[in-house]
Amino acid sequence: MNNLNALNTRKKNTIVRVTRNSKIFKTIIHAIQEKKGEHIVSLDLRKIPEAVADFFIICQCSNTTQLRAIADFIETDVKEKCLEAAYKHEGRQGQQWILIDYVNVVVHVMLPEPRKFYQLEEMWHDAPVMEHVG
Repeated sequence: MNNLNALNTRKKNTIVRVTRNSKIFKTIIHAIQEKKGEHIVSLDLRKIPEAVADFFIICQCSNTTQLRAIADFIETDVKEKCLEAAYKHEGRQGQQWILIDYVNVVVHVMLPEPRKFYQLEEMWHDAPVMEHVG
């Protein structure tokens, strides 16, 4: 039950509204493209009341080395260019799916199998989807 209570302590920052033109959003997309991330999409969750972020950015990669490289580069690039550190990140040890949480933007870097299995785009099918081609 404590884990569920922890979810309630993390709130979206409603003061700073993120858009697809926001510096952090563009920096994340560019970082993924630089490291050759594939099938990059963003889900706009701003009109979904139960969503925990304004945007999900999802990409996939072909191996665990690329998975780590993309996640590391996102965090480095965002810290350098936007002066923001991730609120939290998870999945580095499992090496299947790394989640990087910037509160208003949550990034999912996934191998093909977990992406196909969890189908985040289907789970949030009410959200407008945009593909980002490098």
